[in-house]
Amino acid sequence: MEDRVRVVIAEDSVLLREGLTRLLTDRGHDVVAGVGDGEALIKTITELDAQGELPDVVVADVRMPPTHTDEGVRAAVQLRKTHPGLGVLVLSQYVEERYATELLAGSSRGVGYLLKDRVAEVREFVDAVVRVAGGGTALDPEVVAQLLGRSRKQDVLAGLTPREREVLGLMAEGRTNSAIARQLVVSDGAVEKHVSNIFLKLGLSPSEGDHRRVLAVLTYLNS
Repeated sequence: MEDRVRVVIAEDSVLLREGLTRLLTDRGHDVVAGVGDGEALIKTITELDAQGELPDVVVADVRMPPTHTDEGVRAAVQLRKTHPGLGVLVLSQYVEERYATELLAGSSRGVGYLLKDRVAEVREFVDAVVRVAGGGTALDPEVVAQLLGRSRKQDVLAGLTPREREVLGLMAEGRTNSAIARQLVVSDGAVEKHVSNIFLKLGLSPSEGDHRRVLAVLTYLNS
């Protein structure tokens, strides 16, 4: 069982909001509030924080009322600035690179970007919520592929081998070294070597701590 987490859901579709609530509560998590727009999300988080009941993570749609453009991700970015300990996982119908970049360009802790289709894979979705709530990352493989594709054009990752790029993509999805080894059908030691090479080639020294895994993926975002 995952660690129990407290969640606020921001989604203007009542049907989807209730569906997400059911998925999470069925796995033993607490959905403490559900709202339908970015303004209500910020207000709810502010009120909960004032009561000393800040949730562990927010799950928010990128597009919400009134314009259905970027209200959700704007609220998410604002919350990451005002409540740095709050995990934020945004959901999108398709990869919107500008929004993904904006969300990921700040702190590397407690952030996620998933396509809504991923919700159908219940275990993976719930795992992503728990991982983000705990300060980790959860990036959809399609998001990773698109962002890494852009980075290749910018030659930020030009020094990496094809296998190292593949390992980096799986790292960005939040996979552990063991999980990457199983996916690629190689040994844990081989993955560790690839990861070390990635850190070395991207100039991420050991002094930067455990978040080098995230920084390895996000380096190109600030280039």
